[in-house]
Amino acid sequence: MNFEYFIAKRIIDSKAYKSSISAPIIKIGVAAIAIGIIVMMIAIATGIGLQQKIRDKVVAFNGHATISKYDANNTQESQNPISTNQEFYPKFNGVEEVRHIQAVATKFGIIRKLDEFEYVGVKGVGADYNWEYFKTFLKEGVLPDYTKTRNEDVLISEYLAKRLNFKVGDTLHTYFTKPDINKLPSIISYKVVGVYNSGFKEFDEQYIIGDIRHIQRLNKWGKDEVGNFEVFIEDYDELESVGEEIYKNIPSELNAMTVVRKFPLVFEWIGIFDKNIYGIIGIMILVAGINMITALLVLILERTQMIGILKALGTSNLGIRKIFIYNATYLIVLGLFWGNLIGLGLLFIQKYFNFFPLDSETYYVSTVPVYINVGYILLLNIGTFALCLLMLLIPSYIITRISPVKAIRFE
Repeated sequence: MNFEYFIAKRIIDSKAYKSSISAPIIKIGVAAIAIGIIVMMIAIATGIGLQQKIRDKVVAFNGHATISKYDANNTQESQNPISTNQEFYPKFNGVEEVRHIQAVATKFGIIRKLDEFEYVGVKGVGADYNWEYFKTFLKEGVLPDYTKTRNEDVLISEYLAKRLNFKVGDTLHTYFTKPDINKLPSIISYKVVGVYNSGFKEFDEQYIIGDIRHIQRLNKWGKDEVGNFEVFIEDYDELESVGEEIYKNIPSELNAMTVVRKFPLVFEWIGIFDKNIYGIIGIMILVAGINMITALLVLILERTQMIGILKALGTSNLGIRKIFIYNATYLIVLGLFWGNLIGLGLLFIQKYFNFFPLDSETYYVSTVPVYINVGYILLLNIGTFALCLLMLLIPSYIITRISPVKAIRFE
């Protein structure tokens, strides 16, 4: 144990230190670091959590990328079919990052029940459809099975179920108009086998999930014709580059569009969360650093006589500065400890008990989602510790300006 560390430890452990004038200031400094780390941790966890939840909801309905025919018509209804006899289907071997590809088609119709009706899109899916996301969305009933013969089972949103008073087991009649307006519309009597709620109202109020073979029959398509393909990739962070690779590996008459380009407003909005997180981190570190600088200055002024005595005994300015830096380091670590303990406690409580709700119509989720990762927690602690310590080097320079004679006589 070196001399500087020994003196610093004696200062920390001394009763005078704990009951001195600087004690309240030091407690405020420790509290500032603790509160700062709590706020920063919550900002990162909830910000990233919201981004991931909203992103996953959009991806659930569209995939990470969509392959379709070039078409000047911007309607969401599938009109120009694509053959499934493609090199990239049913397995996209040309791009390693592609995890799954599925064929879908959409057709809009009218659901009618007594004196109420709703214009909805029936999203047709087949045996290759990945139900991974809808397993978490399912509220009642079961997921439909389209791996066998064509059937009328559908998955309806909770929004439509409440609006039209449908429940699991009910039959809903859907009317599909024909190109020739003089002909009567086609009618399909679907059976509700499940109710889902993604929390994304724009999709929930618009789509029901049904068998793609009904849409193929209504559009007079062949069994090998679909509306478009939805592509899922391994790593969302690689979406832009993988999207370009997908485009390069499909025929020239087809287009590939990433979900970010398809819904730019949604992803621009969740991108703002990053700026908010950076702003909060900057402010919190600045506030914590200023409080620690204040605490150190007060401690230096209170220990002026001790500094004078140490200098008179031959201790170097650097040695004395180390004493106070060691002291401040202890306080920073103490603040980080309590901040992590309380911050992680709050995050785990929210993760498993969902105490804090959100307006799903505004944020697309009903409770505050949290993302907990060891990587960002360590980085946050190391960064806060390093920056606070660097900021303390400036006030510690005051020690070099203190005269031993004046310091010893200081009252």
